[in-house]
Amino acid sequence: MLGPELNQTLSTHALRRHLIKHPFFTRIDTAELSRGQVATFLGQWWHPLHYFPVFLSRLIAVAPPIEIKTAVGKILYQELGEGDVKRAHEVVYVDTMSPHGWSAEELTAAPPLPATARLVAAYAEASTELLAGLGFMYGTEVADLAMVSGIGRAVRRVTDATRLDWVDIHVLQEPEHVSRANDSVGYRFTEAENAAILSAAESMWRHWIAFFDELERQVFASETVAGAR
Repeated sequence: MLGPELNQTLSTHALRRHLIKHPFFTRIDTAELSRGQVATFLGQWWHPLHYFPVFLSRLIAVAPPIEIKTAVGKILYQELGEGDVKRAHEVVYVDTMSPHGWSAEELTAAPPLPATARLVAAYAEASTELLAGLGFMYGTEVADLAMVSGIGRAVRRVTDATRLDWVDIHVLQEPEHVSRANDSVGYRFTEAENAAILSAAESMWRHWIAFFDELERQVFASETVAGAR
């Protein structure tokens, strides 16, 4: 399996499609949402958002080829604000949501749900080994914009916001992130190494699907109970 073939396999994978088309996004697009419900998933999203630069840093540390270090380093540079802390993604996240009524505590101090904790732990484990880390990184970048856009739509629905800088910065930077991720997995690996990258991406997508499964249960818990009755 060569690099371009792996890229095609990853980008068209059924688990990726399952993730970006998760029923959670349909429900937050169509259901009546309260600010408290939105606060629930904004607070859970913070945990992987906050950890992702750590993950990238650790991946650079375990990546011997300079080509991969450079590609991952560009993503990290953008995640951390391109030299301007005010543009770091986690700072933009809080600065975007706070003016619309969510407190810093709601956004950054909510205890992680079990699936959230497992997701972050999986990123930490993957970052200790090059192939697993590349699988997690690529799997993230080819799904991230779809997830961010879905959350952005929900925020707009409950606030009537016309501009969300956190969403806009992803729209601007995500093509570059995907390109750099492609550079990384396009490096010449053996068939066995490509299989390991694919397996790691599949694991990551499963963790994200579980994350949204649990969010759907938590956010729409009262509807689930009512339906059971």
